[in-house]
Amino acid sequence: MSYFYLKNNPYTKTFIKKNPKGLVVSLGCGFDTRYWRVSKKPWNYIEMDLPEVIEAKKEVLGDIVKYEMIGCSVLDKDWIEQIASKQKERVLFLAEGLFMYLPEKDVVRLFKRLAKSFSKSQIVFEIVNKKYTKGFWKKIVESKMKRNSGTEAGASFNFGIKDAKDIEFYARNIKVMEEWSYFEDPDIRPRFQRLFRHFKSFSRTQWTIRARIG
Repeated sequence: MSYFYLKNNPYTKTFIKKNPKGLVVSLGCGFDTRYWRVSKKPWNYIEMDLPEVIEAKKEVLGDIVKYEMIGCSVLDKDWIEQIASKQKERVLFLAEGLFMYLPEKDVVRLFKRLAKSFSKSQIVFEIVNKKYTKGFWKKIVESKMKRNSGTEAGASFNFGIKDAKDIEFYARNIKVMEEWSYFEDPDIRPRFQRLFRHFKSFSRTQWTIRARIG
């Protein structure tokens, strides 16, 4: 389980508490059940994933889904226009286990589009270190993923960064607010692993970034 999963729900709760009219958009949502875990009361939430994933989720969940779902690729620009037509401010975008599998140029383009379309908003996303997207380390990751999943699907990291502030170069109005990793969790077990938070070679292997947009 990623630390993004462990921390993003409390953060989402804080966001909607501070922004009652705010909107949360989950990119590449899969079969996540965040809507029911965050609050028992209705709140502004939109899920987005590939059309076949959204259709399967609707079929499984049926009438209990009370929020909007959008079936399209995160790389399409239509969904950004669709969201912006509803709300351009106080939007929280969530992206867990998504960006690292996409081509770098497409992720950078996505950030630019978000920065151009929204203000007073935020994005929380999971990312990997750039070294795992090329050469020897990329092959190691691919081998491990294939061994664990038994499939070629999603078995390679394509996008990563060396430092969280790298994303600030994508657009003027993107600013890193905080970053964290699993090793910074005070409840981590066994507890000695928390020592790794002091070493970037460990803590910045795969981590989560929260950034301001606008």
